[in-house]
Amino acid sequence: MTRAARLMAGLILILVPTIEYGGVFLLKSLSSPASGYLANPMRADLMRAGHAHAGVIILLSLIAQLLADGARLPAGLLWAIRIAFPLAAVLMSAGFFLSVMGAPSATHPGALISLVYLGGGLLAAAVLGLAVGLLRSVRTA
Repeated sequence: MTRAARLMAGLILILVPTIEYGGVFLLKSLSSPASGYLANPMRADLMRAGHAHAGVIILLSLIAQLLADGARLPAGLLWAIRIAFPLAAVLMSAGFFLSVMGAPSATHPGALISLVYLGGGLLAAAVLGLAVGLLRSVRTA
């Protein structure tokens, strides 16, 4: 594992307690009828989606750091890809959560749902960039 992968993995792991906090929040919300969490299915679905996406993409981010060590790409582009993975997790989760925060009776997500699309596009670009770098390394091996 390179120094860059270790650095990014350490920074990414700092995000895990925020995901754990989200899980505790969801559990408390489900356990308390007074929270009103289940009263709005759209809000509940988006909050669950935010939590699930955060966990899955953070795991993917950690794996991507190891894979990036074997990619053949310019250093600047490789750093952008390393950063894009966890940034996508943050943007997508923030979009799901913030699009319904402060609107317990909303029937449609707010404007901040656009962060989900931004994060999704960033994730797609990072995945494709890493894939190209890995395929380039196979070709020259």
